[in-house]
Amino acid sequence: MSTLVVDKKADLAGPGIGDYRELEKILPDDYHSLLNAKETQQAIFQVKRYIEDNLCKELNLMMVEVPLIVDVESGVNDMLDRDGSRTPVQFHILNDRNAHPIDAQVVQAATKWKRVALRQFDCKTGQGICTDMRAVRKDYFLDHDHSAYVDQWDWERVIAAEQRNLDFLKSIVSKIWRVIVGAEKFAQSLFPQLRDPRVPDLPEKLTFLHAEEILDMYPDLPRKQRETAILQKYPAVFIIGIGWPLRDGYPHEMRAADYDDWVTDTRGQTRKDTHGLNGDILVWNHVTRRRHELSSMGIRVTAETLKQQLTMSNQLEFLALPYHRAILANEIPLSIGGGIGQSRTLMLLLRKAHLGEVSVTVWPKILKEMCARKNIVVLE
Repeated sequence: MSTLVVDKKADLAGPGIGDYRELEKILPDDYHSLLNAKETQQAIFQVKRYIEDNLCKELNLMMVEVPLIVDVESGVNDMLDRDGSRTPVQFHILNDRNAHPIDAQVVQAATKWKRVALRQFDCKTGQGICTDMRAVRKDYFLDHDHSAYVDQWDWERVIAAEQRNLDFLKSIVSKIWRVIVGAEKFAQSLFPQLRDPRVPDLPEKLTFLHAEEILDMYPDLPRKQRETAILQKYPAVFIIGIGWPLRDGYPHEMRAADYDDWVTDTRGQTRKDTHGLNGDILVWNHVTRRRHELSSMGIRVTAETLKQQLTMSNQLEFLALPYHRAILANEIPLSIGGGIGQSRTLMLLLRKAHLGEVSVTVWPKILKEMCARKNIVVLE
């Protein structure tokens, strides 16, 4: 029993596989890319443009510029989780011989910045923004689908108070899924060799499941193993309610306390013991033969749920930061938003075995040599 608890606790943050001997066994031995290097680059940019255009169309968004670095004092950087295990790259800008210095951080995601930006760009209810976001997450273990370099379509949209419910959340997720399925068909129209019988197309519809329901189905399994098991039944799922402590004492996964709402009681909508207005899109990757996360998103906190979540996370000191004070004072809009992993999505749609085939970043020598042995060519 104690081993199970340790396994569940260790499984919460999801920073990568964590062992190159294990990764050696996981990476496929029978891999051959369906696209050559030139075709891959052509596909990346055409599919990326398709997704951006159609996300904006489906969700009524406009593309905007997004910061790579932010002021530490603003409190808008994304902390990713609430255990303090993944910290941003931070540096001091001397500026005018240190007379007017700035302590800056490289963003880990633009989650909180986007909500403030909705006000900056005067977005009304039903309008929003989409960004071509770049970030650095230095505390990941670098494996086949985790990189220190992160690229996302980070988006945010203004909502009305009455839209803070599960039906609205599902309607937005379904629109995003329609774009991803459409992008797969678009990629195959450009490069017919991507239609491979070994890799079934994505299903037209997602299966929606609450974290509580999945725990009921697999009570003894840690989170990643529960996800792997459920993806054998449903090849594409949206798991709702990530962050709320489940009946085994652990959340499905850790979530920061100051952007997604994972505390709202949804029992009145589900007639089950459920909480949370956020979730993740996961699919089964037939190339890597593993679970594959594409997006995290959710309806954002209100002043009240922000205080509840910070209390539960023992982080009430955050309420002194400008971003958090703006939420408490209702100075920034209610919103829904999320991030869709660009390289993760392109890796899936282009039938690649490794993130390094679609993005250029740093990888350790051990991983590059491992990939070379398995006919996986990472970009350098």
